[in-house]
Amino acid sequence: MTKLICSLLLALGANAAEESVRRLTHSQYNNTVRDLLGDHTRPADHFPPEDFLHGFKNQSRSQEISPVLAEAYNTAAERLARSAFGGGEDRAGLLPCKPAKVADRACASAFVRGFGMKAFRRPLTDAETQRYVALVLKEAARGGRFVRGAQLAVEAILQSPKFLFRVENGAYEAASDLSYFLWDTMPDRELFGAADSGELSSEAKIQAQAARLLDDPRARQALDEYVSQWLRFDQVLNTVKDRNLFPQFNIQLAAAMTEESRRLVADLVWGGKDFLDFFRADYAFINSDLATLYGLPAPATEFGMVRFPPDSERGGVLGQAAFLAMTSKPGETSPTARGLFVRDQFLCQQVPDPPPGVNSTLPPVTVDKPSTNRQRLQEHLINAACASCHVLMDPIGFGFERFDAIGQYQKKQAVMVMPPDRKMRPIRLELEIDPRASINGIPNSAFASPKELGRILADSPVCQECMVKQLFRYAFGRHETAEDRPAIEAGLGVFRKSGFRWKDLMVHYAGALAMGKGGN
Repeated sequence: MTKLICSLLLALGANAAEESVRRLTHSQYNNTVRDLLGDHTRPADHFPPEDFLHGFKNQSRSQEISPVLAEAYNTAAERLARSAFGGGEDRAGLLPCKPAKVADRACASAFVRGFGMKAFRRPLTDAETQRYVALVLKEAARGGRFVRGAQLAVEAILQSPKFLFRVENGAYEAASDLSYFLWDTMPDRELFGAADSGELSSEAKIQAQAARLLDDPRARQALDEYVSQWLRFDQVLNTVKDRNLFPQFNIQLAAAMTEESRRLVADLVWGGKDFLDFFRADYAFINSDLATLYGLPAPATEFGMVRFPPDSERGGVLGQAAFLAMTSKPGETSPTARGLFVRDQFLCQQVPDPPPGVNSTLPPVTVDKPSTNRQRLQEHLINAACASCHVLMDPIGFGFERFDAIGQYQKKQAVMVMPPDRKMRPIRLELEIDPRASINGIPNSAFASPKELGRILADSPVCQECMVKQLFRYAFGRHETAEDRPAIEAGLGVFRKSGFRWKDLMVHYAGALAMGKGGN
């Protein structure tokens, strides 16, 4: 396995290995074996976790195959092949012919060419066909059944780097670029046909195919995958809260939080609405648990749409519990984490890591000296070693302080302090909140609530460009460079001209991706 991958990367060259070769992500692997084999068991859910780079899990520079992952691929391939031919039957309907004998070369060749074409996402070479046909016939003769040979060939193909990596060329590369970007899975028969007939050399026909793909339900699943990575649903689902302070928080509530975010994006994208309402929407899609958390009437149906009262401080994604809970500590909010997320994900501005050895411990809260998060974080802003970075984060995060560590509205900050006598129970104090905030670097950006910040971001050219950059990074599997500036500006132009319709931006980058117009 490792030797095959190394040989492939060497053959492609160092630059291709770094930028062009993209491994199937775990979600793409699951979806591909579903469409290739009819297998819905999602084997990649049990693979080693993927790393995030530049905010996503599909970045080419982070897609090495470790020995543990290689072993997981081996195990999955064995099980998938065995399942496809369970009980000696062609359960997945992979055989295009009925073998006339155990070692039927013609049938083996038809099977290898047909299955191999789908698995490698391009026609097999004669040498590849001969190698897999020989494998089928040898194993069929040894086991006394044709399906034994077909099963072993499927197992071998699923472990090939030509299946695990996206290394197609020409029109077939364009077909895969379209399908994995817009569907998160392999091309369908029509897309393969378009590649075979040369239709994907035309930008107009590529965009027509992109529009067709976006009308398919698989496009919605692919968008969900993008959103789950961009908004870091993994951190929401894995967050831990103090059970004494937030007994209502559990995995079911965390899952409901991510569903609210997912449904807002889906409403904007598939409803053809202004995507910048992602930041300023005065409505939400919530279930009864979230309605209780927000202090709103329960919707008529689970995750139905509910509008916020006019005086609500919530608005768009920044008022959602998913964002507020993820960027908080187990028992209290974190203005720093909230400000950092806004900088990273919505402004595309990377805040440097703290220098080594910096003491980030904040002054403790005591009965004699009760202090809010804002007051304690002043230490960050007066300490020269911390101030250069924290001035970019903390002043943003202060604007969310009226929402606690699980996204509930709070008029005052509740602080638990230990009395001098350790035998006594912690004392609960309620302190006044000062939610005044601003974004350093953006003029006229004073705000005091998520709703107000959402409006500022929606109107900000920096945020609008960041939305384009995020989709570019996901589509091309890498961070943008100076050479990509024209590609970013072209995408931004399309986005603005369309009235900020996300589908138009997706079609644009699908076409650019398939035509090889990424920039470098």
